[in-house]
Amino acid sequence: MQLQHPYLLFLGDAADDLAAKTAAGVAQWRPEWCVGQLRLPGCNTSLDLPDMTLEEAREAGARTLVVGVANRGGVISEAWQQTFLDAIALGYDVAAGLHQRLVDIPALRAAADREGRLLADVRHPRDRFGVGTGEPRTGRRLLAVGTDCSVGKMYTTLALEAEMKRRGLKADFRATGQTGIFIAGSGISVDAVIADFISGAVETLCPANDDDHWDIIEGQGSLFHPSFAGVSLGLLHGAQAESLVLCHEPERLHMRGLPNQALPGLQECMDLNLACARLTVPQPRFVGIALNTKRLSPEQAERVLKETEDRFGLPTVDPVRTGVAPIVDRLA
Repeated sequence: MQLQHPYLLFLGDAADDLAAKTAAGVAQWRPEWCVGQLRLPGCNTSLDLPDMTLEEAREAGARTLVVGVANRGGVISEAWQQTFLDAIALGYDVAAGLHQRLVDIPALRAAADREGRLLADVRHPRDRFGVGTGEPRTGRRLLAVGTDCSVGKMYTTLALEAEMKRRGLKADFRATGQTGIFIAGSGISVDAVIADFISGAVETLCPANDDDHWDIIEGQGSLFHPSFAGVSLGLLHGAQAESLVLCHEPERLHMRGLPNQALPGLQECMDLNLACARLTVPQPRFVGIALNTKRLSPEQAERVLKETEDRFGLPTVDPVRTGVAPIVDRLA
């Protein structure tokens, strides 16, 4: 799925900052693609972008209205639909990553068909994928894996891509979730792929490439999360990544959404990921650890980063506080 940019970010009637985290991520990582934001009455959040009407943003070059807000259940609110219809009439594509699909709303589908516009439901892949083969392919690949969900895998891989490009290396971020797809402009939301085809979809996402080209692949879930381990395993096998980065939040006490499920130890997590990765990669290795230390003071974060690096002998960073340069140094 390929999205056209620039974007106008739709914040709708978001109740708070968290409800608009998708839009915030796009604005942070692809500011050059974002001409403005569109807010409806009752919106309680804002980005560092100008408020624009559909007409103003279209005049400024916007090509896709990106639904950067989520509500409970991931449904498309009736209060949003007139804005989407008006956008289609003005020549916009509309893109969303919600559980409910844009194309399942008859009025939107009819308007898009009439105007020849794209309704991009990025959480729901349109393509058909084959099963994975595990056959060796050229190019270099790095995958972020985690002790749990939502520990910084997307942020880490985006930071690695940015640092590598700053150094003139050939690198592309490969998105595997809806927010990442908005940021990259393309990708496959692997959690919506039929289980038998997850590894094949990832092989399609990062196919054979030049020997000096890096695909930096966004991770999903954790091999230790009872709810999502299947997605993580299919992604690991399809990525065939020679290099892995472990992502972890030190202060987290249990698996997200599962208060009775403890997080694995870092060594335990690395050992299982390496053992599983060897099915499709002869000699995978960890090249770094990325810690999300947002809950720690600067002094605590510095101590935890150093202790972890000393313990494992791997570059250990917080992509927000310290950047990821030490990990890229190891890749060179």
